[in-house]
Amino acid sequence: MRTSFRLIFFTILTCCIFLCGCAKKETYTTIEFASWGSKSETDILKPLISEFEKENPDIKVDFMHIPQNYFQKIHLLFASNTAPDVIFINNLYLPVYANAGVLEELEPENGFYPQALEALSLNGKLYAIPRDVSNLVIFYNKDLFDKKNIAYPDKGWTFDDFLTTAKKLTDKNTFGISFEEDPLFWLPYLMSNGGGILPYDIDKEESQQALNFYADLRKKYHVAPLKSEIASATMAQMFLQQRIGMYLSGRWMVPKLREEAEFDWDITEFPKGTKGSIVQLDASGWAVSKSSKHKEEAKKLVKFLSSKESSEKFAQSGLIVPAREDAANSEYFLDGQKPEHSKIFLDIIKTSKPTPVTTDYREITDKLKKDTEARFN
Repeated sequence: MRTSFRLIFFTILTCCIFLCGCAKKETYTTIEFASWGSKSETDILKPLISEFEKENPDIKVDFMHIPQNYFQKIHLLFASNTAPDVIFINNLYLPVYANAGVLEELEPENGFYPQALEALSLNGKLYAIPRDVSNLVIFYNKDLFDKKNIAYPDKGWTFDDFLTTAKKLTDKNTFGISFEEDPLFWLPYLMSNGGGILPYDIDKEESQQALNFYADLRKKYHVAPLKSEIASATMAQMFLQQRIGMYLSGRWMVPKLREEAEFDWDITEFPKGTKGSIVQLDASGWAVSKSSKHKEEAKKLVKFLSSKESSEKFAQSGLIVPAREDAANSEYFLDGQKPEHSKIFLDIIKTSKPTPVTTDYREITDKLKKDTEARFN
């Protein structure tokens, strides 16, 4: 009889434990989080998500990695009312979603570069908390400069200095400077000369002069490669092959150069035009869907991902310039690795200007590519 009683007791106890466990699982709130990103980025994100879930056991994160055609898929998700709770976004696409009223307005936080907050705002309202800022610098091959006895580019150098240096670097094997037809890479020439690429800016004399200067690098001075001389190579490949001595690009190139460059290299600021050295500043960050049924949990995730500790982990990869000033000025970004003058990425934020973006920005830049094709070739 006692044995039967014990058996019944343990059976009931086991059922209670099982039911309690089931009930506990039902208390989880699941939020969806969408992001693009290379393997190196997702290798940072996934452990951060796990850490967030440990700190918030009542929240589970369903990570939706979209490595290709990201914004086309995000468009479809919004159109079908199945948008993720948290969306990684950049300033180039933000106006489309903000104007459509599908993003939650967020409270600005202290500690971020004001330019990053401005880039992810529209009409004075913030729609994403920044992760990183993106700007352009001149990467240069120090070995080539040394071989040709050319002084390294100095802070404050001008368009004339830049052209002179490009000419000295150019020979039968090497071009002085990279040349790309995407507006991303020629906008600094316009901005530094007082121009711009939006319809009310592009026809200004300042813009046209800068476009002429840029085209002349290739067609008149031949210090940049013609399309026929590039073939299928990218500018990154040509720089790694030491076929160009200077390369206009962003922080995203640093991990590749650290791993693959077989020469010494560093960075310097873009040269000064009539209005100074001005490059555009872009930003990426985390937005919350206005239709989210779990906004508080979504905002918790955004706050966690944009914290100093999380930002430092992103900075360690060398891939990004953190949008948080404390993370950007930490050892995790200024870590003593190449480039020697990493701080230039931070210094030029003060003179950078957010890319002037409109809801039809993509259509504008597509038209510009067509309009400038004959000019550049």
